[in-house]
Amino acid sequence: MELAAGRKALVTGGASGFGRAIGERLASAGATVALVDLDEGRAAEAAAGFAGSGHLGIAADVRDTSQMKEAVERSAAAFGGLDTLVVSAGVFSMAPLEQVSQEEWERTIGVNLTGAFVSLQAAAPALRASGRGRAVTIASDAGRRGFPTQAAYVASKFGLVGLTESVAAELAPEVTVNCVCPVYCPTTSMGGEVLEEKVRRDEKSADAVITSAAATNPLGRNATEADVAGAVMFFLSEQGGFLTGAVLDVDGGARLGSVPGLD
Repeated sequence: MELAAGRKALVTGGASGFGRAIGERLASAGATVALVDLDEGRAAEAAAGFAGSGHLGIAADVRDTSQMKEAVERSAAAFGGLDTLVVSAGVFSMAPLEQVSQEEWERTIGVNLTGAFVSLQAAAPALRASGRGRAVTIASDAGRRGFPTQAAYVASKFGLVGLTESVAAELAPEVTVNCVCPVYCPTTSMGGEVLEEKVRRDEKSADAVITSAAATNPLGRNATEADVAGAVMFFLSEQGGFLTGAVLDVDGGARLGSVPGLD
């Protein structure tokens, strides 16, 4: 995939997981990258390991409008503009409906949905001004169908899909805005949280849970950070320039139907 020369990117949730993998791919393709995370030290450490030079690690809470505006301004000042945004910051929540506290509901919606809105709003002027703006949000398979005991998380991710489509319609033609919906990835920090909960709930070993998840996927394995980074890079590439408002399931076919008795 061909990335436009000299892309200037900001990636939220960039210190680990999908965000870090995407930042690394962008840097390897010649982009200059700012990683935004609550932990500036971890973000800076990750950025320092990327190919090329001039990458940044920036501390910001994606829910905070002033902090995200400052992150965008700092990145644009250092890079001479900003033309790429990847919204990867997220948290996971899993509990029976009756046990979901208002605090946990608001935290999950706040980071996953409000944080995405704030990030897109803060970056939109720079993306428009660049003349070649690209934005990609990271939702989830939980943004495509409901799962029990994940009311807050599912609501946040369904909302993110809708937000992406709305912003895509508004920012066209100057900016493309697309969404990637990954299935369970056990090697991210969020995947680790899911794994711990399933181990506790199902009273199985971690290896058994991971193996079972892979076995029930049509392609016979779990998602990796590289799978998701590759999908994001396609949307950011020149080959993805005529796509906006698209929602791509990076799920190994997990949404495909099955015939009862033949699973």
